[in-house]
Amino acid sequence: MKTLIQLEEAAMLSLGIYLFSLLPFAWWWFPALILVPDFAMLGYAFGAKAGAWAYNLAHHKGVAIALYIAGVYAGQPTLQLVGVILFAHSSMDRLFGYGLKYEKGFKFTHLGEIGK
Repeated sequence: MKTLIQLEEAAMLSLGIYLFSLLPFAWWWFPALILVPDFAMLGYAFGAKAGAWAYNLAHHKGVAIALYIAGVYAGQPTLQLVGVILFAHSSMDRLFGYGLKYEKGFKFTHLGEIGK
């Protein structure tokens, strides 16, 4: 099952890269921004609950898709870019085994405990 999930996430990461290619931004923007959603980890400075909430908001694919679609309807490529980066980053994280966080600590995710 783990391999199937990783293949699915790799496909979604590829979709994110494709959607980025449709936007009017230079290619260097993608690698420059792909790790920006991880700044949401700073929420852990305010405790495990706040950290999990901030991290999960920045890594939720539904939020990413909603931002991308809002950008499409509003004709705002920058908003589309934000959605694509969030989507691609979340897929990349899950490909490597980093899931959405539980409130009991950073290493506890919906994909299992990190480092086990």
